[in-house]
Amino acid sequence: MKSIKRLRELIAGRLVNKLILLFSAIIIVVVGCLTFISYQMLYREAIGNSISSTTNNLMLVNQNMEDYVKEMEKRSLPQSNFDELSYAFIDEEESYSSRMLIENYLRGIFYNEEDLEGIYLYLVRTGKYYEVKRQRNDITISTHEDNSILEQPWYKEALQSQYNRSYQSLAFNTYEDSYSKKSEEGFFAYHRVLRSISTRAPQAVISFYYNRTIYSDILEDIPISGEEQLFWLSPTNEVFVASDPDVHRQLIDNHVIDELDHMDSNQYSYTVGDRQYLVIFDVGEKEGWKLIKQIPYSQINASAKQTLLFSLLIGLASLVLAIMLVIILANRITKPLIRLSAQMKRFGAGDFDATLEVVGSDELAYISHRFNSMVSRTNELINERYKLKLAEKNAVLKALEAEINPHFLYNALQAISTKALKQRQFDIVDMVDALALSLRYCISGKDIVTAEEELKHVGHYLAIQKARFGERLIVKLNVPPELQIVKVPKLSIQTLVENAVKHGVENVSKPVTIEITATAYEQHVAFSIMNDGPAIEMEKLKEIEYWLAQDWEESLYKQESIGLVNLNARLKLVYGNDAKLNMKSDERSTEMTIILPRGGNHEFD
Repeated sequence: MKSIKRLRELIAGRLVNKLILLFSAIIIVVVGCLTFISYQMLYREAIGNSISSTTNNLMLVNQNMEDYVKEMEKRSLPQSNFDELSYAFIDEEESYSSRMLIENYLRGIFYNEEDLEGIYLYLVRTGKYYEVKRQRNDITISTHEDNSILEQPWYKEALQSQYNRSYQSLAFNTYEDSYSKKSEEGFFAYHRVLRSISTRAPQAVISFYYNRTIYSDILEDIPISGEEQLFWLSPTNEVFVASDPDVHRQLIDNHVIDELDHMDSNQYSYTVGDRQYLVIFDVGEKEGWKLIKQIPYSQINASAKQTLLFSLLIGLASLVLAIMLVIILANRITKPLIRLSAQMKRFGAGDFDATLEVVGSDELAYISHRFNSMVSRTNELINERYKLKLAEKNAVLKALEAEINPHFLYNALQAISTKALKQRQFDIVDMVDALALSLRYCISGKDIVTAEEELKHVGHYLAIQKARFGERLIVKLNVPPELQIVKVPKLSIQTLVENAVKHGVENVSKPVTIEITATAYEQHVAFSIMNDGPAIEMEKLKEIEYWLAQDWEESLYKQESIGLVNLNARLKLVYGNDAKLNMKSDERSTEMTIILPRGGNHEFD
């Protein structure tokens, strides 16, 4: 009941739903009636069309088949010089020219005949036969001896035939001879006895062995689907093609093949068990070849049911199309109001690009125009606010860099002074050069540099600190070449190295190792500075972590650890909240890590 109530409220709540419901009901009644009438007409025609189309198809294909068989007979008859060829059959053993005449005759037949797999010419007097085969692109002729050919059934059938010919099915042959054993792709064999013109005695037998081209070119024009079966029988009912040998045996056992020779029509029905079959056939007028197609009645009925389904689908598609048109027209009437409502919702959700296309000059167009003006003015105010905020952030960024540079300059000058007072050596020149390069790097106009440039600057800084601490400072660098092109904020790595020197090396007298490492991950790149100096007090570490986790603007008011806080603020300003500065410390080491998101200014792939 609740669902029905909600449906009623939905329909009554919008005008467009009422229009859709009304027109859809009218269309459903009309389309339903038309679908039922068309089904009754199509169902009666389905079975008749299936039978007539199959009959016409078999007749046309069988005509092509008989024309093809007729072409075999033309190939087997010498077109000219039969007297010379007959004499060559007799004189073949002693005369080289006779052998060449025979070979040229066979080669001429075989040339450009792609459907021929091989030709065999058997000489009755000598018991020898010529074999013509195609080896790649070359035609080869060889001779063999076989006295069993005269005993083959197909030879005896050809002798008894008034046309001096016989046909042999290779696919369903129950006996073999020397020819068929060599026929790898044999499908159909045609044998013709060549007799002497004067005595009519058999002189030779020419045999054509055909491949399955005949099946591909002709028989495949007969569509076979489902449980349908196709058979091709010779005039003597020898099977040459059987899509299912078991079904062919079934036709023989039920005397269907015998009945076809006495039928006046081209249809025959029989039943096996609880299944009924329709046999449609065609007998060639010239040769008497038979094409037979068996179709289960269940499949014919399925075709009729498919026609029904097709009719229903057409009706359903028409219904859906009509309802869609109704929906489109109904929505087109109320579309301007819906579009205005949707854009106002977008604007209320914070999308300040939600403008409307003004069409026409009516009251709704006027409202749309005023709405677009309001959105445009709001965008102008937002852009002005954004530019002011960006300028403020840039000013803060410059101020942070200015804070870091004097801090480093102080430490560098202190290191030079200490070295000069204690050692009195000329390597002070190197320290001054390193300081000059560092100062030049600090005052350069670039805010973002490559890791390679930053590491060079860190090297200058550590050179100065090395002079200050000597063997107490050990530096290890582990940055792969492919990560040296990563973009980083200027003085970012140097800030962490300086912090490691200040809190790690200065506070102990033993050697301290500072290791700089870069590692690439799927979503970010990490630069780590680790030292094995004294650990940071836990309370101090928690305080630093707390300020690093705060909003960068708030954390700038923290005066202690200003280098780390400033660096964290710069990372947030340049890269957003995905960038971060992590810090951890224990009794063995202290590690500070800069994490930069991959992409944008720091892309290196």
